[in-house]
Amino acid sequence: MWLLVEDRLSVFIVMTVIIGGGAAYLAGRGLASKWRPEWKAVVYMLPLGAALRFFHYALFQGDFLSLHYFLTDTAVLIAATLLGHRLTMVNQMVNQYPWLYERAGPLAWRAKSTA
Repeated sequence: MWLLVEDRLSVFIVMTVIIGGGAAYLAGRGLASKWRPEWKAVVYMLPLGAALRFFHYALFQGDFLSLHYFLTDTAVLIAATLLGHRLTMVNQMVNQYPWLYERAGPLAWRAKSTA
């Protein structure tokens, strides 16, 4: 069956991008809600990347010890967690300190102008 081959794009999209990326995005939001720094979000994605590699191995007969696939999966997870972290931090800064900051796009905030 073509869905059971690891190097298929459909397996990568479903397992890594949708399931793993969704979990990473939520982890980034959770870390940002507790005001944790971004580097912790990156560190926390290393075990999640290993777990995702195990799921590829267990469900789709993928190569468990492939450094290439581990780095690719982990890079996608890190990108998703940093996106979730940054979006949540922007919302927190703008909503909790409306007299100091205003939104400067979806991923940034800036000090309010006094004029």
